[in-house]
Amino acid sequence: MSFIRSERKCIEILRLLKEYQEPVGAKRLSELMGEHGFALTDRAVQYYLSYLDDAGFTRKVGNQGRVLTPAGISETERALVDERIGFIISKLERLAFKSNFNPETCTGNVAYNLSFIPHEQLDLVTKEFDEVIKGGISFFSSYKIIDNDPRIPTGHSGIITVCSITMDGVLQKFGIPVKMAFGGTIGIKEYKPVGFNDLIGYKGTTIDPLLLFINAGMTSIDSALKTGNGTVLANVREVPDTVVESVNDIAASMKKSGFLFPVAMGTGILNVRPNPFRTSIVAYSGMNLIGHAVEKGFTLKTEIGAGNIPYSSFDL
Repeated sequence: MSFIRSERKCIEILRLLKEYQEPVGAKRLSELMGEHGFALTDRAVQYYLSYLDDAGFTRKVGNQGRVLTPAGISETERALVDERIGFIISKLERLAFKSNFNPETCTGNVAYNLSFIPHEQLDLVTKEFDEVIKGGISFFSSYKIIDNDPRIPTGHSGIITVCSITMDGVLQKFGIPVKMAFGGTIGIKEYKPVGFNDLIGYKGTTIDPLLLFINAGMTSIDSALKTGNGTVLANVREVPDTVVESVNDIAASMKKSGFLFPVAMGTGILNVRPNPFRTSIVAYSGMNLIGHAVEKGFTLKTEIGAGNIPYSSFDL
């Protein structure tokens, strides 16, 4: 079926159903989709399930939920991996192209992640966000609360955080080729980064690495903030070694605009594999805000790379 080849959300639903032996309902599927970077309401999931029912790939089991049909299992096994490999990096590269923030004039668009949380938890969650920003382990020094977005379910508030792919867009607009290489967890000792614990390459993954680390409980952001020792999230980018001076100038301008990067820059820094012709740029991820709230027991649904928004929308 051609629509399976083109509809990413349907493919993700099929993948999740394939992992479970028992029927799965729309509410649970919505939660699981959020853990993998797709912020969908229960109602939206119902729409996609109806679509998959009509295609013959899923069937409803009473009030228990859906299961895959034999046709669904067969289609999933054929289409799933090759359809989703490289999806994350392709999505982020599109957002980078649309991120035209100009650090000299503080105008233009930045890329963002969208999270939503029940209204009654909003103040508590933003308190956790503020601690991360104060501790200097975020990508950007602000966030935006929204309520009028159709992607946000009733009874919830949305929180927009700036995605670090914004940096790629800025560098590209200045003519600097940049490669989004890895997402990882980085060790913090005495409030300073000492080296990566784990790295996942963006081009070879079907799930955003940072969401994977958060959901797997592989961060200790709260400990890093309170004791100076812990594990936080960071990204690694690569640029030609001939443009280091230009990148430093751009980074200095962006810091004046509220951006908090880079953590470090160089060849073979922080135990990143050295490359004789390329320089690594290590930046803390904006997902540290989300990770910190999750560590504190809050359940946020987050879509990484949800879109672009004017820089002027943020209060600084």
